[in-house]
Amino acid sequence: MDFLKRAARLCAGASLLATAASLSATGAANAEAQGGATYAFDIPAKPLLSALADYTRLTGVQVLRPGAQRLNGQSRPVSGRLDAEAALRQMLRGSGLVYAFSNPRTATLHPLNAPVTPVQLAGEATTLEEITVTGEGGDGAPGGSAGSFTVTAADIERKNPQDVRDLFGGEPGVQVGSPLPLSQKVYVRGVEETNIAVTIDGSAQNNKVFHHNATTYIDPGLLKQARVDPTVAPADAGFGALAGSIAYETKDVADLLGHDRDGYGGIVKGTFNSNGAVFGNSYTAYGKQSGFEALGYFNWADGGRYKNGSGDKVAGTATDLLSGLGKLAYESGEGHRFEVSHERIHDDTIRPFRPNLGSVGRFGEPPVRDFKLDRQNTVFNYTDTSPEGWWNPKVVLAYGGTKIKVPTYVRGPGGVSVYGYDSSGETTSLNGKVENKFAFSLGDVTAGVDFRHDRARYSDPNYRAIEKMTNIGFYSQARLEPIDRGRISFGGRIDHQRFDGTNDGAGAEKNHTGVSANLSTEYDLIEDLLTAKAGYSHVWAGIPLAENFIMNPDWVYRNEFGKLRATTADNYSAGLVLKHNGFTVEGSIFKTQIENARNARNALNYTGPFQPGPVPGATWAPDLDSKGFEIGVGYEWDAGFVRAKYAHITIDINGRPGDSDTGNYIATPVGDIFTISAAHTFMDWNVTIGGDVEFAPKYDRVGRDSLTGSRLEAFKAYEIVNIFAEYKPKLKYETTFRLDVKNLFDEIYSSRATYGQDYLNVTPLYEPGRAFLMTAQVKF
Repeated sequence: MDFLKRAARLCAGASLLATAASLSATGAANAEAQGGATYAFDIPAKPLLSALADYTRLTGVQVLRPGAQRLNGQSRPVSGRLDAEAALRQMLRGSGLVYAFSNPRTATLHPLNAPVTPVQLAGEATTLEEITVTGEGGDGAPGGSAGSFTVTAADIERKNPQDVRDLFGGEPGVQVGSPLPLSQKVYVRGVEETNIAVTIDGSAQNNKVFHHNATTYIDPGLLKQARVDPTVAPADAGFGALAGSIAYETKDVADLLGHDRDGYGGIVKGTFNSNGAVFGNSYTAYGKQSGFEALGYFNWADGGRYKNGSGDKVAGTATDLLSGLGKLAYESGEGHRFEVSHERIHDDTIRPFRPNLGSVGRFGEPPVRDFKLDRQNTVFNYTDTSPEGWWNPKVVLAYGGTKIKVPTYVRGPGGVSVYGYDSSGETTSLNGKVENKFAFSLGDVTAGVDFRHDRARYSDPNYRAIEKMTNIGFYSQARLEPIDRGRISFGGRIDHQRFDGTNDGAGAEKNHTGVSANLSTEYDLIEDLLTAKAGYSHVWAGIPLAENFIMNPDWVYRNEFGKLRATTADNYSAGLVLKHNGFTVEGSIFKTQIENARNARNALNYTGPFQPGPVPGATWAPDLDSKGFEIGVGYEWDAGFVRAKYAHITIDINGRPGDSDTGNYIATPVGDIFTISAAHTFMDWNVTIGGDVEFAPKYDRVGRDSLTGSRLEAFKAYEIVNIFAEYKPKLKYETTFRLDVKNLFDEIYSSRATYGQDYLNVTPLYEPGRAFLMTAQVKF
């Protein structure tokens, strides 16, 4: 009966989403019939060939060029709802090219100063050659891996994300643990983000502060996009891309005001979540004049504890969040752009004693305590928005850090825990890079140098401990189209690292050098229909810093049992993508093997699970295997889409099934995840409906408790349905009203990546039950 109940819920949720799909024929026909049809563009600046490919996929307009010369250079970014001609004009600005439309579905490019010859008509078109273009960056393009994707500004608008889990909703290969933003961790194909190169506006992140907290806590309201390269990442993604990369990009004035426009504007947004009575307000102001730009964003959210699917209030889940972003920029007439941004998030309220789980059931321990988390990121960027030939430079200089302050409890009379003192952990990173992209007829090559100086510190009234590392890397990445229908990306890095431990003990200092390399290829087996992709990388990541809260000033970093060794990884991926008339079918297989994935323990000598003998606590570094496959099918039309995806991911640590505790800062068990997403816009009414379904069947490939040797608990099945409706009335100012229903069937569950579900003595942190989220936004 339980199976039938779950199946009925899943089918009911899927049928709600299928409503959008059933309208596709009508929506597509109406859009085709409208001579002034508009499209929701979100194409960033990129190589012109790639940008035109995205343009054609979105609009259906074929872009032709006379002769066989290649198109080089960068496009201008295009965002917002525009018609096909306005978007093409904006994309080509500064490229030295002009266009001429022969019909609503065909445009021809010409050099700016060349005479525009009449377009050849049917029967004479042999003198024109159609541009063959493919996307670069996202969707598995060379330089990444099969399964790469970008959460675009349009995706963010559609999802209306309140946290990082919402941001990656619908992507089964990316799991986010915990319902609390303060303790959400991102896992890409089962591997935790501390083994992934994570950047915000080009600034490297290193936030391994406390294993019960988030590692990169970010407000999705700040973002214009998030790109994920799972498994295989390019060399210019940064140091430490053991299992891929995540690149977050925050909003610019041009994303809100439009490119090549002076003026000013603002956005006011309010939300109310019925589950916990959470009120949220965000305010954005921006302006541009004579090349100068300024943007300010402030978000505040406050509310009570939420109820889980059983109707019980969950302790420590109140909302008290402040976040903000400030940007100043100047762009000269020649295209030299200088930008400084500062982004900050502050969370200060009562949380579960360990904020990524409900309780452990230890006698005398309080259920909650006050956590204060502050993360900030300051970035300077220089770019040339009008690059020419071999001159396309980029400079980044950044400083960021995360600090957590928390009360520490000690055993009092009768074994009851009492407040002892405050303790704090802080991780900071000073990092930057200088690079240049060289354009050639076959593509481009990016070469540069980057550095980072990371510092991890723990302190309380009894002691303090510090680990530091400095790394300098030289890298190059080529992205080429050497043959028709074939693309290739390859590159490498040479990194030199100095590591300093918590003391002057044996092995506490190490200077060493390593080499990384990657190769990704694409080939169109059937032109404009079927593409094959494959990738491989070997990554050297030096010695990662230990978690702040477990650092021990008495650690011995080398003895007869072990010593510090560099963390390395080998990654493999392959896949096929079929696209035809709006339909997409894709599949990929992958494998990541990480050796010496540092997972230090506070103990001086540590005998860990799967460990043949004791090792120094500072050097506990197991091996990790992540492998599996992903499958996806979808259909897109002018006014909407429907997609279904499935991921199967297994995790092994030292050759045995991994668990959520041993996997701290390494990986989490995932198993099987199914997702369905759909949306449709009724153009005549300016109404959009849609939603998503996530189904995780029971997963019993579990390990054994390292202390008792008993078999761990299987992960329970769950299925979640979320739906939304959005209305944009025709008013003087762009206004949006939206209603989301989260967890429609009031399921009681913990997301698959949430800590502790496999341990009998742990009560996991349950997700919120049914919630109604009301949103109103005005842009002026």
